[in-house]
Amino acid sequence: MSVHDDLTSVQRALDDLLRSVGRLEHQLDGGLEIRRVRTDADHLRESVALLRDASRGRAAPQQPPLVTISDAPYDISLWTDSDDEGLGARDRHAP
Repeated sequence: MSVHDDLTSVQRALDDLLRSVGRLEHQLDGGLEIRRVRTDADHLRESVALLRDASRGRAAPQQPPLVTISDAPYDISLWTDSDDEGLGARDRHAP
């Protein structure tokens, strides 16, 4: 199946769900639980719409550019102001 076919299938199932929730809402006189289900179903509808929009503008995935890391040693002056791991700074004492 294509993405379009899958999204259409999901949309049909979601439409059926929304109709069923509407009937339940009418039968249960709109209690808190059914309002939560209605809200969740509405969020699903919005999410599927976003997914459909994203699939239309979908381009081939691009790989990020590779970054070359040199094997040369780092300049030691980069680390003069750093703390020794777990020991604190050289010129300070623990309280």
